[in-house]
Amino acid sequence: MTTPARMRELHDRWSALWRGDFSHADDILDPGFVVHQARPDGSDSSAETGPARLLPEIEQTMAAFRDIAITVDVGPIIEGDLIAARWTMRATYTGGIPHATAPAGTEIGFSGHDILRVRGDKFVEYWTCTDILDGLAQLGAVSGPNGPARH
Repeated sequence: MTTPARMRELHDRWSALWRGDFSHADDILDPGFVVHQARPDGSDSSAETGPARLLPEIEQTMAAFRDIAITVDVGPIIEGDLIAARWTMRATYTGGIPHATAPAGTEIGFSGHDILRVRGDKFVEYWTCTDILDGLAQLGAVSGPNGPARH
């Protein structure tokens, strides 16, 4: 079993992925890495596996935002082969999200939590719950807790 210290190191490298450092993606993501995620378009989040499933999603986030700062608010919490963390992302919108009416330069923030399963020093499963609707509402793309969409 992977030690708690190694699990923390893996989580640090996971966080680096979300800051755009893909240099170690193959070292920490199993080829069969599965994402479990509710998708707004109803698509199957687990249809594609491995780094090829996750890295384009990170690249899309990085294309729509600059000055991305992700803080870990709680965790990482380690239990057996699982790592859990609560995080907050703050960033500046650069444009390109469908239906968004907020101008480029709008600062937003939203939170989420992740659970990651580790096997053999690699991540094999990822469950994520992100309050993306809050972020989209801040951009005027949907109605939500921070106000109506500005269409």
